[in-house]
Amino acid sequence: QGQLVESGGGLVQTGDSLRLSCAASGRTPNFYVMGWFRQAPGKEREFVAAISWTVSGTVYSDSLKGRFTISRDNAKNTVYLQMNSLKPDDTAVYYCAARDGFISYSRYSYYTTYAYWGQGTQVTVSS
Repeated sequence: QGQLVESGGGLVQTGDSLRLSCAASGRTPNFYVMGWFRQAPGKEREFVAAISWTVSGTVYSDSLKGRFTISRDNAKNTVYLQMNSLKPDDTAVYYCAARDGFISYSRYSYYTTYAYWGQGTQVTVSS
């Protein structure tokens, strides 16, 4: 059975950059869309960004667009999240998610869209 494995989290300072990776390993279906969510302590899971696997269409959280960039490498079956100008409010566990069936862009930001989830990677931004 396939799985999503995130990596790249860690402890950084305000203003630093970090790149997260999410690799699909094992027997995974052909994903239609992959995305990133995050969850800070005591808060609900929050949409960050998503990318269509076929046409590279992207959707971002309005509050994060401009600092975060999502991209993919089809050959490596991997999706990335480049995070720049990090702030303490970005501190959270970041989760990778994927879906293997068509869905419209308007649904990319809903966590219920995704059936496959990684275990998460911790990002901590110190002030």
